[in-house]
Amino acid sequence: MNKKIIVLLAIAFTGSSTLAQKKSFALMKKSEPVVEQPKKTVVYQVFTRLFGNTNTNNKPWGTIEENGVGKFNDFTDVALQEIKKLGVTHIWYTGVPHHDVIRDYTAFGISNDDPDVVKGRAGSPYAVKDYYNVNPDLAVDPAKRLEEFEALIARSHANGLKVIIDIVPNHIARNYKGLTNPKGVKDFGADDKTSVEYDRNNNFYYIPGKAFEVPTSSDYKPLNGEKNPLNDGKFSEYPAKWTGNGSRLAKPDINDWYETVKVNYGIRPDGTKDFPELPDGFDTKSIEEHAAFWKGKDVPNSWKKFRDIALYWTEKGVDGFRYDMAEMVPYEFWSYLNSSIKIKNPNAFLLAEVYNPKEYRNYIRLGKMDYLYDKVETYDHLKAVIQGKALPDGLSDIQNNLQDIEHHMLHFLDNHDEQRLASPEFAGTPEKGKPLMVVSATISSSPTMIYFGQEVGEAGNEDAGFGKRSRTSIFDYVGVPNHQRWMSDGRFDGKFLSEEERKLRDFYSRLLNFTLKSDAMMGKFKEIQSANRKITKGYDEGIYSYVRYSEKERLIIVTNFSWITKSNFFLTIPSDVIKEMNVSDGSYIIKDQLYGKNEATLNVNGGEGNIEIRIKPSESFIFKL
Repeated sequence: MNKKIIVLLAIAFTGSSTLAQKKSFALMKKSEPVVEQPKKTVVYQVFTRLFGNTNTNNKPWGTIEENGVGKFNDFTDVALQEIKKLGVTHIWYTGVPHHDVIRDYTAFGISNDDPDVVKGRAGSPYAVKDYYNVNPDLAVDPAKRLEEFEALIARSHANGLKVIIDIVPNHIARNYKGLTNPKGVKDFGADDKTSVEYDRNNNFYYIPGKAFEVPTSSDYKPLNGEKNPLNDGKFSEYPAKWTGNGSRLAKPDINDWYETVKVNYGIRPDGTKDFPELPDGFDTKSIEEHAAFWKGKDVPNSWKKFRDIALYWTEKGVDGFRYDMAEMVPYEFWSYLNSSIKIKNPNAFLLAEVYNPKEYRNYIRLGKMDYLYDKVETYDHLKAVIQGKALPDGLSDIQNNLQDIEHHMLHFLDNHDEQRLASPEFAGTPEKGKPLMVVSATISSSPTMIYFGQEVGEAGNEDAGFGKRSRTSIFDYVGVPNHQRWMSDGRFDGKFLSEEERKLRDFYSRLLNFTLKSDAMMGKFKEIQSANRKITKGYDEGIYSYVRYSEKERLIIVTNFSWITKSNFFLTIPSDVIKEMNVSDGSYIIKDQLYGKNEATLNVNGGEGNIEIRIKPSESFIFKL
């Protein structure tokens, strides 16, 4: 492997402060009042069950009594204000809908869940048991769990934060049971014809004549073998249903999503569509036109059920949804659902998990999604860079290839599905992750998402039981150590953070707040990487640079992905870029906007720009012109 690649580390500088200029340049004249442009969006994903937990035992497979659990009420005004001050606009409360848990709530009319079809002790948040209520684990009083969540919605809004929750249309828990369905709402499968594999209005796919069998493995025992009245290797389901990931076996594999069943959206077993399809040209149609198309159309029953669920939560004040594994559901359904939501709330925030780049535009333009995960391109490439498996140069191609949809591709470096940014399996240290974060947050106009604890260097080192190291477990009752030190027993003042952790949180706060205020973040991207790679002496392989600009603001961003090598070079701003940025010949003092301490001089001669750069390992500069 190339030795230079191995030493790669990210330096990203995004500048947005006031700069003293030796020579000013003319800004474009405003002939009339300019309509305020949209700004960056920042999503703070929080695993609701873990956020407020102060227990530090972290016993593998531990119970609530042993390891503790957080509650809705732990999101106090102080906590929410501190999240807001971090530079956050939206908070995604992950794991809110009532899902399977191994805990006795029969006193509240809730049936016990079977460990044979539950992953972990705390259960998967993506095996939803009741869409019209919330996880009883999260309530101080489980009988009033919905009221406590409604209060959290109101409290979040009062503190200037929009609320996002999950909807998982592709699959639901095997033992789905709606206890608090609105009047007239029937449970999934209540009217299904179970004697056939498929019917258009069935909510599930069936395996007629066969009973479901619990998957087995020599390497896994539910609850780690702990005795439990329901832990008997059996689960009553006849006829068996298709499993959530599409398995058609009555006895799924242990690696299948056996805790869930797949929802039928009118896709026949042979893959053909059994519902009205959008006419040609609907990729350019408005939300209103999509809604009008579906009005009066006969659609599968599952479509109506999930529309009603989404509108139920919209009525309760939820501002948007994150859709799990959206590409496993046809984009026609998304057109139907999302247009229904947007008619009720035009500002709803709709984010989808889609991993097939060939389908991005269909889900955005035909499915009317606001945002998709930019996982397999930007995220994966940044991860490869910091692991010494790729050069940063490919980031320019990714951005240029996504130019027509770049605003719709949400950027992240950490979430509940992925290895923690600071873990040895990813960047290795929070410091190494800083340049990646600068690039992720500033290279496009897309929303930025961070995962709670990321801002204080959480590495996910706990063996929680079902969940293993490198990811903070979503299946277990566990503590999140770095986050707990920031939480400081409910004071949320970072009292117990180390000096390095305080500095890291300050870095995130500076970066995210800058992106919220920067006009250029919603402007254009122009790569200068290829020119500097070819002609600039001392432009080491870990360096990456680009510009972002609008009529009001011009930024020059320089990154050093190497955590070992400091670099000194004269950065070139090619003449075509200088022209597009509308910069005249002359000298300009440019100032870093992240910390406001570093200055440089941009010299423009004959239409070409030149800046002397001295950049340390893992350093980042955002220079404002």
